[in-house]
Amino acid sequence: MYGFALSATSMAVDLLPSSSPSSFFSPRISYMKTNIFSPFSKTQKRRACFILVSVYKDVWRRHPDETTSLLSSSPQRRPRKQRVVHLDHSVDMDELIASIGRTSNEQELFSLMSIYKGRQLSIRFMVSLLSREPDWRRSLALLDWINEEALYSPSVFAYNVVIRNVLRAKQWELAHGLFDEMRQKALAPDRYTYSMLITYFGKEGMFDSALSWLQKMEQDRVSGDLVLYSNLIELSRKLCDYSKAISIFSRLKRSGIVPDLVAYNSMINVFGKAKLFREARLLLQEMRAGGVMPDTVSYSTLLSMYVENGKYVKALSVFSEMNDVRCPLDITTCNVMIDVYGQLDMAKEADRLFWSMRKMGIEPNVVSYNTLLRVYGEAELFGEAIHLFRLMQRKDIEQNVVTYNTMIKIYGKSLEHEKATNLVQEMQNRGIEPNAITYSTIISIWDKAGKLDRAAMLFQKLRSSGIEIDQVLYQTMIVAYERAGLVGHAKRLLHELKRPDNIPRETAITILAGAGRIEEATWVFRQAFDAGEVKDINVFGRMIDLFSRNRKHTNVIEVFDNMREAGYFPDSNVIALVLNACGKLREFEKADAIYREMEEEGCVFSDEVHFQMLSLYGSRGNFQMVDSLFERLENDPNINKKELHLVVASIYERANRLNDASQIMNKMRERGVLNS
Repeated sequence: MYGFALSATSMAVDLLPSSSPSSFFSPRISYMKTNIFSPFSKTQKRRACFILVSVYKDVWRRHPDETTSLLSSSPQRRPRKQRVVHLDHSVDMDELIASIGRTSNEQELFSLMSIYKGRQLSIRFMVSLLSREPDWRRSLALLDWINEEALYSPSVFAYNVVIRNVLRAKQWELAHGLFDEMRQKALAPDRYTYSMLITYFGKEGMFDSALSWLQKMEQDRVSGDLVLYSNLIELSRKLCDYSKAISIFSRLKRSGIVPDLVAYNSMINVFGKAKLFREARLLLQEMRAGGVMPDTVSYSTLLSMYVENGKYVKALSVFSEMNDVRCPLDITTCNVMIDVYGQLDMAKEADRLFWSMRKMGIEPNVVSYNTLLRVYGEAELFGEAIHLFRLMQRKDIEQNVVTYNTMIKIYGKSLEHEKATNLVQEMQNRGIEPNAITYSTIISIWDKAGKLDRAAMLFQKLRSSGIEIDQVLYQTMIVAYERAGLVGHAKRLLHELKRPDNIPRETAITILAGAGRIEEATWVFRQAFDAGEVKDINVFGRMIDLFSRNRKHTNVIEVFDNMREAGYFPDSNVIALVLNACGKLREFEKADAIYREMEEEGCVFSDEVHFQMLSLYGSRGNFQMVDSLFERLENDPNINKKELHLVVASIYERANRLNDASQIMNKMRERGVLNS
C-alpha cells in the first residue's frame, strides 16, 4: 500500500528552522531524502495510524514519553469541576484568528493561547475557532493545545473539524491517525465523521478505502443518511463500477432509508449501464409503491438505456407509457425519441416530432438537429439533410464537430467524396477542430472509393503529427488494409500496438482484444496492469471476454482476480463468464465463493448467473445446494419461473435422477408455469 514502511520509533528527524517568519519548518529524514512539510518545530509527537504501517500524524508533536507522562498525570492536573465563567463574548474571534495566523511554530501558538489556559473560553468557542482556521497544520496544533494544555474534555466536534481540514488538504494518513486517536480517547465517531471520510476518500478515487469506512460505520451501528449513500452511488456510477453502485443501493434499503426521486433515477441509469433492463424497469413499479412518482428524468433515463442497447421497440413502449400517464416531455426525451424513430425506419414520425417541439414549448438544440440529420442520412433523404444543415447556418444555429461528422458521413454515403473532404476544410475555417471520428470517416470514405493511398497517407500524417490515435481510427485503418488485401500492413499495425507510443495502453488493449489478437492483448494488459495503468473497468471486461471466447479459462480467472485486486466489482456478464471458467476448470469451490461473495455485496445477477450456479452445483453432484438454491429462486418474484424449472429439471435428468426431474415438470404443470 505504501512505498516505504518505517518503524515509528526508528525515524531520526532533524527540524530545520525556516528563514521566513511567516513560513513553517520543514523536517528532514536524513537517510530517506524525503521532505515532510510541517509547520511547527518545538516538539515532536507521533500519532499512530493503525492501518498497515505506523505513520506520522505530524513530526512536530510531543515525544511519546512526554505524551504518556502528560496523559497519565492529567487526572491529577485537571482541576475539580467548578462553575467556569466563559469569556466568549469578550474575545474578538476575528482578531484571535488573525493572531493565530501570524504564528510560525507550535511554541508561538501555545504562548498566544496561554492566557486562556484556564478554559475561560467554552469548547463551543474553540470548535468555532478551529472551523475558521484555514491552515490544517495550525488546526492540528490548536487541537493539541485544547486537549493537552488547556485540558478540555475531548470533543467529537473538535475532531470532526480537524479531520475535515486535513481531508481538504488530502492528508489521508493524518485522517486515519485522527480517527484512531478519537477512539483512544473514548470518543465515538458520529455520522458526520464517517460521512466526511467516505465522501473525501471516494471523491479522490480511493473507493476501497471509502467502502472500508462505510463498513466501519455499519459495524459501529452509526446510521448513514440518504445523501451519503447517494454520493457513493454517484461515485460508483462515474467510475463505471455499476455492481458496486447496486451493492450500495441494497445497503441503503437494508438500513431502512427510503430512496428519494434522485436516488431512484440514478439507479435506473446504473441498472441500465449494467444491462439489467428488467431491474431498471421494475424500479418504476417500486417507486410508485413507495409513493415516489417517476418524473420526466426517470422515463428519459429508461429510454436512453434501451436506445444505447438497441432495444428500440421497448423504448417506444416506454414512450407510450409516458404519454399515457401524461408525464411532460423535455428536450432529452424528444432527442432520444427522434433517434428511436430513425432506428425503426420511421423517418416521418421523427420529422413530425422535431418540427412539433416548439409547439410544446421545447426549443430544439444542436443535439436535436444533429439527430434529425443522422435520421435523414440513414433514410437516404440526402436533400432534406443538406437543406437542414444549411438552414442551421442561415439561422446561426450552433454547429459542432458532431454536425460536421454527420454531414461528412452523409456525403460519403451519397458518393460525393470531394464534398465530404471539403467539409473538413470548412469546419476548420469556422474554428471547429476535426476529431478522430472525422478522420476515421474520411479514411473509410476514401477506402470505399478505392483511394487507399490517400487514406494511408492521411493516417501516417496523423500519426506523425502527434495527434492521439483512438481505437476507432486505428480499427478503421486496419479494416481498410484488410479490405484491400494488404493483410501484412494490417498485421504490422496490430503488432505496433504491442509497444504503443502514441496511444494509451488501455486503448491498445481494447483494439487488440477487439481484433482477437490474444497474445498481443495479453502482453500489453499484463504490462499495463503491473504499471498500474489499467483504470477503466471495461478493459478488464474486454480481456475476460477475449479469454472466454478463446477457452483460456485460467486467464479468465487471472484477470478477474486482477479486477478484484484493483477494487472493481464485476458486472453480471463478467460473473457469468468467470463462473463458466471455474466450471470448465472444475474449481467448484471458487465458483461458489465468488457467487456468495458477490451476492453478499448486494450485486444483482441476471437469471443466467443463477442458472449457471445451479448447473455447477449439479455438475459437482451437490444436489442439496441445488435444492436449496432452487427453493430460494422459486420465491424470487424477479426470476423467470419457466426457465428456472426447465434448468433444474435438466440438471436432474443429466444426473440420471429421473424421478426428481419428473417431479419438477409435474410441479410446473400444477402451477401453470409450463404454459406461461
